[in-house]
Amino acid sequence: MSVIRTDELTKFYGDVRGIEGVSFAVEEGEVFGFLGPNGAGKTTTIRTLLGFQSPTSGSATVLGESVTDRTALREARANVGYLPSEPAFDERATGRRLLEYHGALRGDERSDDLLDVFDPPLDRAVEEYSRGNRQMLAIVVAFMHDPDLVIMDEPTSGLDPLKQAKLLDFIRAERESGTSFLFSSHVLGEVRKVCDRVGIIRDGHLVEQADVATLLDRNGKRVELRLSDEITPEAFQFDGAHGLDIASSGEATTVTFTYTGEYEPLLEHILAHDPLDVNIGEAPLEDVFMRFYDTNATLDTGETGEEGTSDA
Repeated sequence: MSVIRTDELTKFYGDVRGIEGVSFAVEEGEVFGFLGPNGAGKTTTIRTLLGFQSPTSGSATVLGESVTDRTALREARANVGYLPSEPAFDERATGRRLLEYHGALRGDERSDDLLDVFDPPLDRAVEEYSRGNRQMLAIVVAFMHDPDLVIMDEPTSGLDPLKQAKLLDFIRAERESGTSFLFSSHVLGEVRKVCDRVGIIRDGHLVEQADVATLLDRNGKRVELRLSDEITPEAFQFDGAHGLDIASSGEATTVTFTYTGEYEPLLEHILAHDPLDVNIGEAPLEDVFMRFYDTNATLDTGETGEEGTSDA
């Protein structure tokens, strides 16, 4: 069963395109990564799915209900958790008061267990919270009613590395128990750790969908060589070689590139240059991603989850 399905979903703001012709499905019990730099259209898609704005054209359903049927969508959203990229709370209220308020609205099945993992200072006013504490409070709010589907927009933003790791572990455990996720992010490291499949969005268009393993396998291997002789870039400009980088230290030359193709031509080129060391491994996800983007695209390839501004 698809917990989210979009068909040619399109949203324009006047003459400005937010998203256009976006079609994908999130299946029950999976973590679907929605990947792209800030400004690509991730948040526009999420806001449309949640009914915060109406699509210009196309269609979408959340837990089987159309996003344009306000009454049905309101009922479906009772089983949806939402973690926005910029959580907004009443600044004067304490964390405890806010949890009581949200619990009264939608129920509180598990806040005690969540607070054992994510521990914002509940007796302080939110205006005194750090960015990380706001995010932890928002995580508890998103999960406290035990939703079937959770939509997360840059979920690790503001969290320190320890809390990031705890959140990713928590998401994996929730998936095992049957919870479904739309996981929007521009942080490649966390996408790799938790997502089953990914959709890559560029300039408002969905340009790729695949499971993570297939995407990596199809987009080649990362080759790192240490050679005893100096070479020119032309020596490794052959079919299947991408992103060549050559560095000479005097004693050896280091060559790195991504390779897509059969192994025999690759080995022939390597063995023709007296290799001192050869390392052939899986292409990093950032290399794969940049196939779909210009080289000036802004994307976090690390593990810290720092966030830029939310996209349109």
